[in-house]
Amino acid sequence: MNRSTDIYQRRINRVIDYLNQNLDRSIPLEELASVAYFSAFHFHRIFTAVMGETVHAFTSRMRIEKAARLLKFSKKPIAEIAAACGFSSAAALSRQFKQYFANSPGLYRKGGKIKNSKICKELQPVNEYHCDLKQEELEQLFPVQIKQMKERKIAYIRVTDAFKQGVVISAFSKLINWSKEVGIYETETIFGMSKDDPEVTPKKKYTYEACITLPGDFKLNPDSPVQATVLPACKYAFTSVRGDIKLVGAGINFLFDNWLINSDYECEAQPGLEIFLDKENVCNWNHFDLVIGIPVKAVINYKAK
Repeated sequence: MNRSTDIYQRRINRVIDYLNQNLDRSIPLEELASVAYFSAFHFHRIFTAVMGETVHAFTSRMRIEKAARLLKFSKKPIAEIAAACGFSSAAALSRQFKQYFANSPGLYRKGGKIKNSKICKELQPVNEYHCDLKQEELEQLFPVQIKQMKERKIAYIRVTDAFKQGVVISAFSKLINWSKEVGIYETETIFGMSKDDPEVTPKKKYTYEACITLPGDFKLNPDSPVQATVLPACKYAFTSVRGDIKLVGAGINFLFDNWLINSDYECEAQPGLEIFLDKENVCNWNHFDLVIGIPVKAVINYKAK
């Protein structure tokens, strides 16, 4: 990536972060253009060139994918989910959901499956990293602890098509080299995160952020290969994983598919975390030493009206 391309990508990343934080409302193009420091006249064309999607298509996909996650991992009423995702009503969400997934929000919530064959072909196979373990084995392997995490300033490198071989490892390698150059590698925490769900987001559009925490007084050079943002304070359900990629997949699936639905918690609207305990082997994906966490909050018993 040359310097000009990198600058464009960094400025569009600002727009992506802004959109994700404001999916509950309609945002004028002029407002998004100002976030990226682009002319409103040319912004839409630039965004489409960088992202391969129009602003409208990208925003619509983010809204519908967020709705799918909330339907799957929370007990919020569909009308409340619709409002949180920027839809004017539950009916409006239902129409777009059916168009995108060929399934209604209610049926998706009950079964969590996508019918649309075109969408299914574009998804990462969920059983690719399957690990055949019994429930008792899973509970012994992955004991869960709840921990409140403070707000932290972080640096990140975002990549798309994250399941493509070498893409994420390259991002971590770049992040680690930078952290060593600026002298924070030894003292800070390296982790990965993603807002996307591989069962919902098309594989080639799946994003992942290679991240490192930043000291409170750290000043980021504008020419750095990383960008800075703030990870909000949030409660997480954590478990540890030591093993291969299949065991990591088993740990993540256990948290979402087994532990969560039997706990007193539901998912919070923040990304899951993969914290690397062995920083020297972050780029060695034959063996992992991780703490994985999903964002949670106390479950709310929504009463039918």
